[in-house]
Amino acid sequence: MVCNGGNMEEERTLLQQIRDKEQEFSQKIELVKQETDAQIAAVRAEREKTLLNAERTGKDAAEELLREEKQKTETEIEHMKKIAFAGTEAARLKGERNLRAATEKIVSYVVME
Repeated sequence: MVCNGGNMEEERTLLQQIRDKEQEFSQKIELVKQETDAQIAAVRAEREKTLLNAERTGKDAAEELLREEKQKTETEIEHMKKIAFAGTEAARLKGERNLRAATEKIVSYVVME
């Protein structure tokens, strides 16, 4: 099939060269695509790892804050109980001291009527 003095063969060779270049570029594009996909997958995995670490760190910090606040609350409750007990004890002692006088006043009020 040589036409025009071998022109067809030259044309075929040029077409084959173009096809070869297209295949070469297609392979390079596919390789770059695979590398890009691998990088994207790695970044996604790293993002997930970072998110999990952030969640864990946040959870730990929240638990620590909760423990601290519980401890503060328990300490405050104990302090309030001590104050209440001291107040109750003082009132009881005062009542005991005044019991006789109060009883006498009540009896004298009732007897007078």
